[in-house]
Amino acid sequence: MIRRIGICASLLALSACGADETAPSPKDLVAARPIGTEEIVTSSRPAPEGPPSNPLRNVYFGDLHIHTRNSYDAYLFNVRATPDDAYLYAKGGTIKHPAGFDIKMKSGPLDFLAVTDHAEYLGVLEAIDTPGTEYSTVPYAKDLFSSDTGKVISAFSLFVDSLVSGERRDDLSDLSATRSAWQETIESAARHNDPGTFTTFIGYEFTSAPETRNLHRNVIFSGTDVPPLPFSEFESQNPEELWNWLDELRESGTEALAIPHNANASDGTMFEYVKWDGRPIDRAYAEQRLRNEPLVELIQNKGQSETMPLLSPNDEFAGFEVRETYVGSTKPITKFAGSYVRDALKRGLEIENEAGVNPYKIGFVAGSDGHNAASAYAEDNYYANHGVLDGTARQRGSVPPPDYESWEDYYADGRPAGASAGSGGLTAIWAEENTRDALYAGLRRKETYGTSGPRIKVRLFAGYDLDGIDLATDEGVEAAYRHAIPMGGDLTAKPGSAPQIAAIAMQDIDSAPLQRIQIIKGWVDDRGQSHEQAFDMACADGGTVDPLTHRCPDNGADVDLSTCAISPDKGDAQIAGLWTDPEFDAGQNAFYYARVLENPTCRWSTWDAVRAGVAPNPRRPATIQERAYTSPIWYSPADVD
Repeated sequence: MIRRIGICASLLALSACGADETAPSPKDLVAARPIGTEEIVTSSRPAPEGPPSNPLRNVYFGDLHIHTRNSYDAYLFNVRATPDDAYLYAKGGTIKHPAGFDIKMKSGPLDFLAVTDHAEYLGVLEAIDTPGTEYSTVPYAKDLFSSDTGKVISAFSLFVDSLVSGERRDDLSDLSATRSAWQETIESAARHNDPGTFTTFIGYEFTSAPETRNLHRNVIFSGTDVPPLPFSEFESQNPEELWNWLDELRESGTEALAIPHNANASDGTMFEYVKWDGRPIDRAYAEQRLRNEPLVELIQNKGQSETMPLLSPNDEFAGFEVRETYVGSTKPITKFAGSYVRDALKRGLEIENEAGVNPYKIGFVAGSDGHNAASAYAEDNYYANHGVLDGTARQRGSVPPPDYESWEDYYADGRPAGASAGSGGLTAIWAEENTRDALYAGLRRKETYGTSGPRIKVRLFAGYDLDGIDLATDEGVEAAYRHAIPMGGDLTAKPGSAPQIAAIAMQDIDSAPLQRIQIIKGWVDDRGQSHEQAFDMACADGGTVDPLTHRCPDNGADVDLSTCAISPDKGDAQIAGLWTDPEFDAGQNAFYYARVLENPTCRWSTWDAVRAGVAPNPRRPATIQERAYTSPIWYSPADVD
């Protein structure tokens, strides 16, 4: 294993921290802190003036899920990049990959970023790797950074066991390294926040994984007033305790929200019908969850959590980047209900009928979960996400190992396909300006969407009598905000009228042309059973939707797998449409969201193969259709006479 020791400024403070500084209880993380500012960590950096606000809102692209050397599963794989490096990269700069080569984004700077290192053992691995610290005296310190892979795996399994059990190791109960790394996170965000140009959010990851079931959340703070330590799974693996902590913070003036991610690996536990203790979800639970978790991360490098073929058998596009194994395991995932967002949206409607509140009225974002302080966000510029673990095409399974001439020989020898990650996604926020206040308000009202990486621009509105509204013009957008509800909102019934949905999508110029816009509908029937259906609403290349199949014609877009060249004359740079639900029932609760699909392009694994001059791995998709997913709009029949 490549090893480089660098004692950063954050760890120089270790000797000044008390060795008997042990883990606080959940309540201590809030209750021990005065309501005033004595122990609230803040930044006093003055905010420069930005460009004028746009009342019609701009779309801003960013990532709310990035890890640096302060995360245990980044440092172990030779990631030494700091939060400062993460922000430099997000602003369009070049940084070093852990394997030694330069990395830079293809499509230019992002608009915002949150560094979200794991709260659990935050900053601890670097402290263990730093001679002279008390952390470096733990008996497994040398094995963690040994050149013997077996010793590394054995030592790291001690951390894995701790994370699965939710119990902090006794020999790592000193929190001085965590305090130092948390302070580094805060100060770096302050240095790089540039209102009007680039926004930083202070954040971290709550990494609850009971029995290896993924219940992870990213916690994003609205401003600079943050607690002295993050709430981790070592305080509680129960997300309801995290919500209690966030509620207590909010009462004392510190605003934050949590964003679940990788529901696809939760074994059905992310979106259940019951609470942690097994009792049915009630109004109090639903309201608390909504208050603290208004959003969900729909896609990232460990797969998408929208839906999958077994849950949506009539959706021919449901098989996109479906995760097959549990995180950190080769064990196949077998439980899907309760693990995907479309299913959760339907469950929410069902629960609302019983509890009176929908706990899963959630908007959509996307992220990368990149562990290199960076992520490519692009299939043709891919360098993976986990340091020296997957820094080469061979390591990530897109080029055959050196002992095999072809994939046929490799698989004939009984070798496994291995796990396969994606390139990660991006969050888009509609906001008046690029500032913390405006972007956070956009997150709160769920006027957000997620993409699989491209910067596709999408607007979605629902209302009544929307004929004549042109979302390609400022006048049309102004009218839509005045007469309709944007993505993330609630639409109440209008007696005698069916709602209309207006959408427009614009191509990312660095990606493929657009193929179609779809509307995904979910509803609950009179018997309390939930249903779903996908409708194409607008087609590229002059196509029209078939009224019987609700599908656009195939536009013939293709990919040359020998070069990854795409059809030059297929697809549109902009697609727009106005859609009325052909199966609308005014008495049924429903949700609607848009899914925008690009023409097919090469997946990153195919790009790797083309560059290496070998055939693509046959057990990986050769092509994908990049996409965007808008937050839903919920229809309520409550006002129907």
